[in-house]
Amino acid sequence: MKFLSIPRIALAIVLASAIGAPNAQEQPSPGERSGLGKGVLRLLPADSVTEHSIETPRGKLAYTATAGTLALYNQSGDQSASVFYTAYAAKKSRPNRPLTFVFNGGPGIASAFLHLGLVGPRILDFGRDGHDATRADLRDNPDTWLAFTDLVVIDPIGTGWSRTIKPDDAKHFWSVRGDADAMAKVIALYIAKNDRAGSPKYLFGESYGGFRAAKVARALQIDQGIVISGIIMLSPALAGWLTHGDDQSALRAALQLPTLAATEFEHKHLFTLDALAAAEKFAMSDYLVMLAGLPPKGEAAKAFYERVAKMTGLPVDVVTQVRGFAANAYAKILRSVENKVVSPYDATFAVDDPYPERRSSRAPDQIDPILDGFSSAYGGVMASYARNQLGFKTEMTYALLASDVTNHWDWQSGRVQASVEDDLRVLLAYGASFRLLIAHGYFDMITPYAMTRYVLDHMPAFEPPGRVQLKLYRGGHMLYLDPQSRKAFSADASAFYRDGE
Repeated sequence: MKFLSIPRIALAIVLASAIGAPNAQEQPSPGERSGLGKGVLRLLPADSVTEHSIETPRGKLAYTATAGTLALYNQSGDQSASVFYTAYAAKKSRPNRPLTFVFNGGPGIASAFLHLGLVGPRILDFGRDGHDATRADLRDNPDTWLAFTDLVVIDPIGTGWSRTIKPDDAKHFWSVRGDADAMAKVIALYIAKNDRAGSPKYLFGESYGGFRAAKVARALQIDQGIVISGIIMLSPALAGWLTHGDDQSALRAALQLPTLAATEFEHKHLFTLDALAAAEKFAMSDYLVMLAGLPPKGEAAKAFYERVAKMTGLPVDVVTQVRGFAANAYAKILRSVENKVVSPYDATFAVDDPYPERRSSRAPDQIDPILDGFSSAYGGVMASYARNQLGFKTEMTYALLASDVTNHWDWQSGRVQASVEDDLRVLLAYGASFRLLIAHGYFDMITPYAMTRYVLDHMPAFEPPGRVQLKLYRGGHMLYLDPQSRKAFSADASAFYRDGE
């Protein structure tokens, strides 16, 4: 989910309706319980293996689900942490089927979003309008990625049910390097334990998870001797100098403008690729030049600010006040005359402002219609699903949004300097068959799609060509909340895997 910053929310516990509980097969020895007698990890049960099947467009898909933990050890040979994962393996599949490791971002966000929102065999449906937590229902996912790859969904330390034995040890995992090394070790352990060394291996991460995937791929290569076949990223932040850079940067503003324009087109039912292409051209030409130069005056200023106002939907006086840097006021002002609050995760989504009288002092990230409104339901449903369907019964709280992880994250060189540009260049240059698929929603203000396009456009032309794809969809940061975009993205991902065979 959101790269770096998590708004304060009340975690809603929404139970899925009428979920049946299959018989769970516990692992043979209680001694295999990674947390037995060791701090909070005593609350973790043994691994649970269950059998399931769902109907897909290609027919019935039978699979085995494993909900369990993998132990991490320190240099003294003592266990330091336990990492929770859920693995899905299709039955009667061909040898060496692709294997994909999945995680969300934050940092500090558990994997329930991608797990129950996109890739898994069960999906959380938020009702007819797609945004109603009171109608959340867990149902079969006919577009599950299990149709074309086995899945291992992982919760990083401090999220989900992944914990260290000693609370003070968690800080060793809460850094760019420490996180990548730990995730690489977890992946290596799973591969060895399940004899999957011969499978093509992929990583899939959302938001910071996309950033994490590039770092983990390099750590696997360097420290574990494991080569990744490809990476899928959803709404990633590739370069901190763009995502978290100066609000008065002309380039940064120009790369945000297409998202603002796309949102306004969608709001007025005028969205077309031609209209968006014209906005993109304006953003990287007249708009960029005007912001980078001296502030315009007179009739030139009036014409420029009116054009930006029309393109973004903002009042012209607001655009004039911010000298054309429209994104700085966008989420706060856009629908203010309607007493609506806009979500930066999807700028087309707005709800009634619960505090309209505080508008002048409310920062956009203090309340969010998506995170505060309904998506926190993933945590409660994941806990219920794991217990009642996967047989993983624990009294430990499932940490969906772990603010302690976010607040104590060590960026090492600083978040503005944080980047995976070098990692991607090396992966593409040194692996002739390595491939990259990046997906973005047009209406995402957290990680605007034009920033990713800019990074990719300024990379060398690696041989062979065509190994990097950027796909765009109608939706926001979590574009899978839109059923049609979720279906389209899953179809594109399926083609991506087929092309790698």
